[in-house]
Amino acid sequence: MISQELRDKFLTFFKERNHKIIPSSSLLPTDPSVLLTTAGMQQFSLYLSGKKDPLEDFGSRHLASCQKCFRTGDIEEIGDDTHHTFFEMLGNWSIGQDEIGYFKEGAIQLAMDFLVGELGLDKKRFYVTVFRGENGIAKDEEAIDIWLKHGISREKIIECSAKDNFWGPVSSIGPCGPCSEIHYDRGEHLGCGRPDCGPNCDYCKRVVEIWNLVFMQYNRNEDGVYELLNQTNIDTGIGFERLLSVLNETGSAYETDIFEGMIKRIEEVSGKKYENNKQAFRIIADHTRSAIFLVGDGIEPSNIGQGYILRRIIRRCVRYSKMLGMTNDFSLGDYVFEKYSSVYNELNGSKERIYGIIRNEEEKFEKTIKTGLAILEKKLETIDSNIISGEDAFDLYQSYGFPVELTEEIASEKGFKIDKVSFLEALKKHQDLSRAGAEKKFGGVGKDAGEEGAKLHTATHLLHAALRQVIGSHVQQMGSDINVERLRFDFSHTQKLSSDEIKKIEELVNQKIKENLEIKKEEMGLEDAQSAGALAFFKEKYPETVKVWTIYNPTSGECFSKEICAGPHVNKTSELGIFKIIKEESSSAGVRRIKAVLIK
Repeated sequence: MISQELRDKFLTFFKERNHKIIPSSSLLPTDPSVLLTTAGMQQFSLYLSGKKDPLEDFGSRHLASCQKCFRTGDIEEIGDDTHHTFFEMLGNWSIGQDEIGYFKEGAIQLAMDFLVGELGLDKKRFYVTVFRGENGIAKDEEAIDIWLKHGISREKIIECSAKDNFWGPVSSIGPCGPCSEIHYDRGEHLGCGRPDCGPNCDYCKRVVEIWNLVFMQYNRNEDGVYELLNQTNIDTGIGFERLLSVLNETGSAYETDIFEGMIKRIEEVSGKKYENNKQAFRIIADHTRSAIFLVGDGIEPSNIGQGYILRRIIRRCVRYSKMLGMTNDFSLGDYVFEKYSSVYNELNGSKERIYGIIRNEEEKFEKTIKTGLAILEKKLETIDSNIISGEDAFDLYQSYGFPVELTEEIASEKGFKIDKVSFLEALKKHQDLSRAGAEKKFGGVGKDAGEEGAKLHTATHLLHAALRQVIGSHVQQMGSDINVERLRFDFSHTQKLSSDEIKKIEELVNQKIKENLEIKKEEMGLEDAQSAGALAFFKEKYPETVKVWTIYNPTSGECFSKEICAGPHVNKTSELGIFKIIKEESSSAGVRRIKAVLIK
């Protein structure tokens, strides 16, 4: 079965069962609490929490979609049989259980009808996992009884912990609930031979998850307490690439029609065989597809946020291409456009723009990698032990722009490790110096800036969020200067703002000021903050523990802005006064500048 056939079968199946087919949302989420769209449910979060009624916007409580997704945590896993950075998620939803809604029984029935009845999979090869009970929430006996009724033997129903079978909210709060995962036994030849081999095996990928059915019954509040939702929901997700691989009985999705054109092309250009270089081939193919989709949704390479993810995968792709002896080959991208342009309209007519952005980043990295690799190779020759000092790793990073992840990757291949402790110490020392310089640069508007500085810091967060809403999520902060009289904000954008856009931005900021949103400060690890979708505010690098400021509606819980920032802030937006843009101009190529004030 080819990819388009599976996609069509899924959507047709649910359309025939009275589900409204909803187009995929962008990889740039409307929810600022997440960095990128990681699940099909994210565009439905307000409906799942009961804050909006799907009948009003979609005319149905039953929805289905094929959603573009991107998970940054999987970058290091790329090269194995089951992981991808960009992937598609097939999903169906029943929002609110009433006379037309369905819950556990209905979701399991639909899953069995599609997998067994429509696709012809053998249910004797199914394993099913269920929630065993934890954190004061009981074991899901109801799901166990339903699976037994559908012919799954008791020994194939595995009780698992919350880690594996309780679907938590995308950010720290929100709708959640126990889940039941359908796993498929791909065959003994792919197994580890252990007697306890099965779902979630740590030693092999013989039994893989193909569908997760989330029974959304709870809401996790800001205190970490699980409360019953006013409504129950079904939220399901199929990893499209993984299911396609199972149906075609291939070891991975890289042997399906999605990637086969790219794999053959890499063989032609490199003169090497896929079977002997699977990891490198898979990384190049995966990252090529991912980069095209990220740029297609308006993301450009940078040192922060989504732009940093894009920069990282482009540069990894270049590095592995060089390992295979390949030059930059944009014909690989042609296979992506061929497969997806008819599915995702945003790719139509965008090829040259997307290639131009990727090509520019590759050219930048060519210079970086040439210098950095030569220096790293010399350092490795002079090291007596197998440890690269943190100072050496930091020098590559600071002086030559060589990413520490790349240093780590190359070192590992040659049997070396980085002294991460001393690297982080060198980085922190640099950050402290940068931050001291920044406080001087920003006119002393730091921790003790007083009332006006705090107001302007807060207003800049509102401006950043408003820019992203009005002119696009591609907007990223490129610089900032705040004194006690005005704010200056530099951001990525190629065109002069129209008077209508400026008016809309001002109105949105002032609307949020009038709504009297609350500002909450949290301290957390840098990685946790980035995973939660906090945007980096200044270009200076941050320490391991950072302050995250969230501007949100205390009644609805809806978040308007979430950023990492060391500066001072007010407690409520109503303290700011009236926001007014006094100037919009060019700062540099591809960067615009806004100057604004607060009027009492």
